[in-house]
Amino acid sequence: MRKALIYGVLGSLFFAFTFIFNRSMNLAGGNWMWSACLRYIFTLPIMAVLVWKEHGMKEILEEIRQNIGKWLLWSTVGFGLFYAPLSMASIYGASWFVAATWQITIVAGVLLTPLFGHKIPVKNLLMSVVILAGIVMLQINNVYQGTGQGVLPALGLILVAAFSYPLGNRKMMSYCPSKISTIQRVFGMTLCSMPFWLMLSGIACVQVGLPSAGQSLQAFIVALFSGVIATVLFFEATNLVKSNPKQLAVIEATQSGEVIFTLIGSLLFLGDTVPTVIGFIGVAVVVIGMIANSLISVGR
Repeated sequence: MRKALIYGVLGSLFFAFTFIFNRSMNLAGGNWMWSACLRYIFTLPIMAVLVWKEHGMKEILEEIRQNIGKWLLWSTVGFGLFYAPLSMASIYGASWFVAATWQITIVAGVLLTPLFGHKIPVKNLLMSVVILAGIVMLQINNVYQGTGQGVLPALGLILVAAFSYPLGNRKMMSYCPSKISTIQRVFGMTLCSMPFWLMLSGIACVQVGLPSAGQSLQAFIVALFSGVIATVLFFEATNLVKSNPKQLAVIEATQSGEVIFTLIGSLLFLGDTVPTVIGFIGVAVVVIGMIANSLISVGR
C-alpha cells in the first residue's frame, strides 16, 4: 500500500503539468483540440519504445486483436472522453481552479465501485464528500471574484472527464490478464484511442489550421510528463491495489495532490488569479479530505 501511495502522489505531481500547460497554451492562443490531440499523438511513439524495450509489443498487440471491441470502447472512454473535455475546460478558468474541480473524479471513482462487484466503501465516500465540499468553496471563490460565468460549462465538461477516467481505467484493468504490464496497458489504451484523436485532429485542422510550434512543444512536454510518466505511475499504483476497493479509492484520492502542485505552478509561472480566503480554505479542505481518505484505509 505504501508503494502504491508513493506512486500515486508522484503521479499527481506530473499530472499537474497538464493543467499548467493546457492553461498556458490557451492563454497563448492555442486551440484546446490540438492541446488534447497532440498529447496522445506524442505519447504513442514514446510508449511504443517503452513496450518494445521490455519485449512486450507482440503480446499486447495479440491481446488487443483478441478483444478489439473492448479495447477501442474503453480506451476511448478512459482517454478520449477524459482528456478532450478536460482540455476544453481550461478555457473557463485558472489552471488551479480546473485542477481542483477535477477532484470530483475521486467521488466518481467511489460511486463506480458497485459496477465492479464491490460495495461502496462508506468511509471513503464520506471523505470524498469532504473533498467535494472543498470544491464547492472553490466555485464560490470564482463567483466572488467575478469569474464565475464559465462555472457551469466547466463543471459539465469536468464531470464527463471525472467519470470517464476511472471507468475506462478500471474496465481495462478488469479485462487485461495479469501477464499484461502497466506499460503495455497504457500503450494499448493510447493506441486504441487513436481513432478518436485522429478524428478530433481532423476537426481541428478544418476549424483552426495546424498548431503553432510553441503549442506543439508544450504539448510534447505534457505528453512526456503527464501522458507517460504520470499515467504509468498512477496506473501502476491502481494496479497494485486493484483487488481492494478501499485502497483503490485511496489511490484515486492521491490525485488531490494535483491541486497543490498546480496552484503553486500557476501562481509562479502563469500569473493566475490568487484564490480568495474562501478559495484557500477550499483547497485546504480538498487536501485534508485526501489525507483523511488515506489514513482510513492504510494497512487494510
